[in-house]
Amino acid sequence: MTKLPIEDILPSLRATLAAHTALVLQAPPGAGKTTLVPLALLDAPWLQGRTILMLEPRRLAARAAAARMAALLGEEVGQTVGYRIRFDTKVSKHTRIEVLTEGILTRRLQTDQSLEGVGLVIFDEFHERHLHADLALALCLDSQRCLREDLKIIVMSATLDGAAVAGLLGQAPILTSDGRSYPVALHYLARDPSGPLPPVVSQAVREALRQHAGDVLVFLPGAREIRQTQALLQSGLAGDDIAVHVLYGDLPWEAQDRALRPGGGQRKVVLATPIAETSLTIEGVCIVVDAGFARVPQFDPASGLSRLHTQRISRASAEQRAGRAGRTAPGVCYRLWSESTQRGLVPHPAAEMRTADLSPLSLELAHWGVRDVDTLSWLDPPPAASLAQARGLLTQLGALDEAGVITAAGRAMAALPLHPRLAYMLHAAHARGLGALACDLAALVSERDVLMGEHRRSADFLERLEVLQQFRLTGRAKAQQQGADPAACARVDQAAQQWRRLLGAGRASETDTNAAAGVLLAMAYPDRLALQRTPGEARYRLSSGRGARLPEHELRMRQPCLVAVNLDAGDGEGLIYQAVVVDVETLRVQLADHLRWVEIVSWDGQQQAVVARREQRLGELMLDSATLNKPDPARLLAAMIEGIRRLGLNALPWTTEARAWQARVVCLRAWLPEENWPEVSDPVLLETLEQWLAPYLSGVTRRAHLTRVDLLAALRSHLDWSRGARLDELAPTHLTVPSGARYGLDYVPGQSPVLAVKLQEMFGLADTPRIAGGRVPVTLHLLSPARRPIQVTQDLRGFWERTYAEVKKELKGRYPRHPWPDDPWNATPTARVQRRPR
Repeated sequence: MTKLPIEDILPSLRATLAAHTALVLQAPPGAGKTTLVPLALLDAPWLQGRTILMLEPRRLAARAAAARMAALLGEEVGQTVGYRIRFDTKVSKHTRIEVLTEGILTRRLQTDQSLEGVGLVIFDEFHERHLHADLALALCLDSQRCLREDLKIIVMSATLDGAAVAGLLGQAPILTSDGRSYPVALHYLARDPSGPLPPVVSQAVREALRQHAGDVLVFLPGAREIRQTQALLQSGLAGDDIAVHVLYGDLPWEAQDRALRPGGGQRKVVLATPIAETSLTIEGVCIVVDAGFARVPQFDPASGLSRLHTQRISRASAEQRAGRAGRTAPGVCYRLWSESTQRGLVPHPAAEMRTADLSPLSLELAHWGVRDVDTLSWLDPPPAASLAQARGLLTQLGALDEAGVITAAGRAMAALPLHPRLAYMLHAAHARGLGALACDLAALVSERDVLMGEHRRSADFLERLEVLQQFRLTGRAKAQQQGADPAACARVDQAAQQWRRLLGAGRASETDTNAAAGVLLAMAYPDRLALQRTPGEARYRLSSGRGARLPEHELRMRQPCLVAVNLDAGDGEGLIYQAVVVDVETLRVQLADHLRWVEIVSWDGQQQAVVARREQRLGELMLDSATLNKPDPARLLAAMIEGIRRLGLNALPWTTEARAWQARVVCLRAWLPEENWPEVSDPVLLETLEQWLAPYLSGVTRRAHLTRVDLLAALRSHLDWSRGARLDELAPTHLTVPSGARYGLDYVPGQSPVLAVKLQEMFGLADTPRIAGGRVPVTLHLLSPARRPIQVTQDLRGFWERTYAEVKKELKGRYPRHPWPDDPWNATPTARVQRRPR
């Protein structure tokens, strides 16, 4: 057998681990780390006959790794080497190496925090940064620190930053292996393709088959693209000695094994999701065709919803995928993107910790006894917003108390290998004698859709339950005729049976009704109850406060109340893929613990009034409403103020006098900053309504009542008596002119005040009047006898000296009955006209 690169450093690895409790192993794809490292350490003196646990992120890789190690020992799986994955375990009393998937390792740690009988835990392919891998490593480090100083840990990766992981492990040593076993030639496109992926991928596969020998491994983002590409290839390769296989996580084991086994004389094309990215050697594969995309869930803590997002892979993932072609012979990788796009790829995929729903992690931490996540060691600590949302949900489900401590119900939920929502549903249903039905529902939610083709377009979740029941009664063939996927039905049935065993429940009885199914799913998804916005339409309001809609083609499910079981967050509104109809009155009875009465005192923009009512709510949904007879006056006042803010300050009963008062204060604040006059501009008045207007709103509950408000008095409350007098002194409302008349000053912020007065009334006055303690000259609008402006000036002396003579010459003949003296300095000011001579 060809020597693998990892073999060169195995002696150093044994020596280093003998002297340290942890190390980091960096080895590129194809180096052989997954299968040779555990075997090389099996007889290490420090292990003393204890077992090795190796974490594999994927079930397929776990089974394949165990099979390969057993073959190297010349044994069957289950002897020295075994595995534990969901629904399948092959171990014995002789097993020394156990390959576990992530959830299995977390559950092992929760039931045995000190990992008795375990000497080494290996984290393989840690660069994938799955949530359970980060959690399991944090728990192992906590156990090592507090309970098991002798427990050793190896973190292995092909592409991860080893220095960061070494720091997390207490500055553990780093070992590095050489590259893959065989070289891989890389081919790029001249430019990125446009349009759907399947035609581009199928063309690249056909070209690769013509140009190179060996089997082909194709990476596509999801099962939909795999099925479309499979159809194109099977039609385009008709008559060739080529078999097309598919490989993704929801396939039955038999189909997965067929994809992994040698082709038996046929060339093989394997269409795979990222499940084949790491820790797998598919015999005969020398060609990789990589579409360059992955489909990942993005969780939004604000809405509590996830959205599947198709995105470019990272450079690390591209390296992993290319490495699949060089495992057993020199290979070639066709990257279906340009070299410029390659240079722009992010270095590593985002840690799932940053993008996932943290409810399962939060429950595991509470079960471990951790309330402060900072007490554990994390490569990426849980984001605060996602953690808070998760804890809020767990509190709502009764798994945590208000202090964040796990409850008895929470411990029962943690014992079930399910999302906390579904675990709560099982726990609550079992107490009601509906445990078996709940197990069926949880399995239908967790596993692949049991409907196929066009039948899958139906949003009715209960159709899935009926198909499952029919599958049990009539078998695979009959179910398939009714649009069911027999393999998916078998998988769902297997999951339901496991959970019934864990719960101690029998089979679902005939008395279980659709109404019961709706209530149970409402328990799991209390934040996804949906009330129709308008009868007959497809748009709904969720109890979380978000909007959601049914697909346009779905008419039958447009019912008043639904539970959205399968929901994508969407861009604006969520999209409901699967739902179950529920009755509001049934919810009131069955979910009484989730209902609450709240008193609502708020501004109603449509009525333009404050409304006060009692509402029965389930989350943000209103189920019932009644008038609130004696609302809290303080809340009435606050709602009215909020209404005024929405209406704007102009909704108040402004008078000319009120606006003039405001302008005078605003002007003084600018002219005399040292006197600290209050800020009374419109934006500030609107912001501070509670301070100055609230005392004048007694009995005011609607817009029409605002006419009662004494707005000038409310404004004047900004100033005490002495400051009010100071205002009148510095910014008077009127000035007395030489004729003895009093005229109002017009104040405009940012300008000097304006005094409009007939020219004849200003005779004898040499200098321009000034206000604000003499700092601000008044702008004079000198008027003709017809009260039209003759001159606008702040220099009255200059007007008399330079301009008056011209004005007199022009206007004296037009207004002969008004005085036009040659000497305005000494003339008598007057507002009267001269009498006509008899």
